[in-house]
Amino acid sequence: MAPTLESVSATSPPPLPPPHFVVVPLPAQGHTIPMLPLEIVGRSFSPSAADAGLPPGVENVDQITDYAHFRPFFDVMRHLAAPLEAYLRALPVPPSCVISDWSNPWTAGVASRVGVPRLFFHGPSCFYSLCDLNAAAHGLQQQGDDDRILQLTMEAMRTADGAVVNTFKDPEDEFIACYEAALGKPSAITTWLDGMDTDSVIYVNFGSLARKVPKYLFEVGHGLEDSGKPFIWVVKVSEVATREVQEWLSALEARVAGRGLVVRGWAPQLAILSHRAVGGFVTHCGWNSMLESIAHGVPVVTWPHFSDQFLNERLAVDVLGVGVPVGVTTPVLLFGDEAMAVTRGDVARAVAALMDGGEEAGERRRKAKEYGEKARRAMEKGGSSYESLTQLIHSFTLHGAKNALEH
Repeated sequence: MAPTLESVSATSPPPLPPPHFVVVPLPAQGHTIPMLPLEIVGRSFSPSAADAGLPPGVENVDQITDYAHFRPFFDVMRHLAAPLEAYLRALPVPPSCVISDWSNPWTAGVASRVGVPRLFFHGPSCFYSLCDLNAAAHGLQQQGDDDRILQLTMEAMRTADGAVVNTFKDPEDEFIACYEAALGKPSAITTWLDGMDTDSVIYVNFGSLARKVPKYLFEVGHGLEDSGKPFIWVVKVSEVATREVQEWLSALEARVAGRGLVVRGWAPQLAILSHRAVGGFVTHCGWNSMLESIAHGVPVVTWPHFSDQFLNERLAVDVLGVGVPVGVTTPVLLFGDEAMAVTRGDVARAVAALMDGGEEAGERRRKAKEYGEKARRAMEKGGSSYESLTQLIHSFTLHGAKNALEH
């Protein structure tokens, strides 16, 4: 019997390679020592201290003698991203996981680009970690020069695939459970969705790059409130950095309690889109989000920002017939202030057009579900995507066999 994608005709399968974890500690004795029992042999990368204006010989936190040098030290750490990414890409087999110290938020982008899971390692007690997480979520930390680093750190923690905490269960049993619950967004969101009617919830997420300045953040929130529809709205930690926005968002949550769920930081988008209660998606029209929405049969409200997103909007609205435009016509600069004129009325109108009954809304939903079914069939054996991938693998198998014969 010839080997197939499902089975291999061998008396015993080859042994699986041992798991390979790449650990990225913070260069400080108190952060490195707790990670040593992981028994991982690593490679070191050393950025130049002089590049950040640090004194000669400062290669780790323990060598810093002036408080003014802490900020430059953390700034220079991000220069490790490029060599770390190059190292990971050069490995013959991708690592099983990256475990990075919580003080190294720059590893989030590296792991995402390379496509490997990422855990963050937190050395302090779970009691401290829980207090720190809750303080950050409610804006209770003292404001200061390190706010930007704190925001990046909290966002990287929230987008991680999990956490490794330096403790054990008996002394911190209650706090471990609370910390797990605080980090357990997927289960909390799913539980909330379970209580909603089918196709009743509008999901709002503008991707990882698009930023909403407060003016437009307020318009989105008021538009969702005015729509009267249940919603899940994902806001970035960096978007709610000021006390003004934090207080406004807390007031909004109080007004829409029961029908509106605001998620700060990362959200499990695939789990949300696949839930029966989700009936629409307000999206920035990034292709990953568009494809995930189409694959799950969810129609969209389109709010493009830049790059390919405006043409993706045209595809959804004019070609596929599964989208309602919010009315944006002008691109925005990446990480810049937005020039588009979108009001709460525009948001409420587009949401109503997508979610309310009526012939046009029904036709959009029918088409979306039809494309979702086609996407599922494409991935099944014999489907277009399955066959294309099979042909791709086959072509490289033949190429490898040909090279082997020639050499």
